[in-house]
Amino acid sequence: QVHLVESGGGSVQTGGSLRLSCTVSGGTFSKYAMAWFRQAPGKQREFVASISRGGLATNYLDSVKGRFTISRENDKNTVYLQMDSLKPEDTAEYYCAADFLGTAIELPVYYEIWGPGIQVTVSS
Repeated sequence: QVHLVESGGGSVQTGGSLRLSCTVSGGTFSKYAMAWFRQAPGKQREFVASISRGGLATNYLDSVKGRFTISRENDKNTVYLQMDSLKPEDTAEYYCAADFLGTAIELPVYYEIWGPGIQVTVSS
């Protein structure tokens, strides 16, 4: 059974940086497209970034382009989200997700397995 676990969240001030990690166990990581989503209180879960199986193709939410970078290390079964120049509006619970078909599409319904989530709080 495939499991995802996020780490690296926390609280920072505006302009700060955090790096989220998501480690996958129980499956063949290199076969999955991976993505990060986030959900703020009272709002719908939204796509943040995705990365293809081999890591060559990435896609980002417009509001995080130039500030966030998604990457992966297939030999470590881990996907990362480097978040720089953080803003208070980035405050949310962040989730990593695995897409077994490798589509890397922005819609949550395409992702079969999700991590439990990790909190990111950006204060002004």
